[in-house]
Amino acid sequence: MTFQNKTFIIFITYLFDMFICFLSKERDLMNILCFGDSNTWGYKPDKTGRFDEKTRWTGLLQQKLGPEYHIIEEGLCGRTTVFQDELRESRRGLDMIGVTVEMHNPLDLVIIMLGTNDCKSRYGASASVIAKGLDQVIRKARLNASQHFDLLVISPIHLGHGIGEPDFDPEFNEKSESVSRNLANEYRKVALQNHAAFLNAADYALPSVTDREHLDENGHAALADAIYDKIIALQKGLANVI
Repeated sequence: MTFQNKTFIIFITYLFDMFICFLSKERDLMNILCFGDSNTWGYKPDKTGRFDEKTRWTGLLQQKLGPEYHIIEEGLCGRTTVFQDELRESRRGLDMIGVTVEMHNPLDLVIIMLGTNDCKSRYGASASVIAKGLDQVIRKARLNASQHFDLLVISPIHLGHGIGEPDFDPEFNEKSESVSRNLANEYRKVALQNHAAFLNAADYALPSVTDREHLDENGHAALADAIYDKIIALQKGLANVI
């Protein structure tokens, strides 16, 4: 074998080793999928668009966790668990969770925060029915995953009093407010049934006074802190975070 051939083989071997090392480092990242609605997307209560990544809870969570974690943002305004919005296509979480999980496989943790839009008066759904929809979303996520992932179920913030008034969001009514307050108890049951961690966002954040529905800057910060603490606890053992 000539010197040139030996040099070429050594060079190729080096490139291969570097590639394997790169893949290994990439896989060392903890991939976290955040699947939710407008409060995951970062909708501004004043209707002027989207909070930037330094403000919305997903971006803050990435900052707090650091470079060894990869936060995948999959928030969509109007998303429900299983209810079809006749005015806006592709809003059913059940329709999207499967392909979303496949797109981002492999996943280590999936965070699901849905239910606010399910409280709209036209759906007429109780908290227990919405929780059954959430359970379907979870099961479909599991079916489409390439590996086991941990799960964090988040019950969303409550709808503010008077949300259905004309100057706010008439898609909701007084019953919607009540249903939103009952979600946490039902979601906790779903989390237990699916061996998942649970967090009640309403324990940490309130809807903004501006629109009585969405998180403001302080709400995003508080929620990011709570989710960060839950993730750290989750890594120490699921039994500590139900």
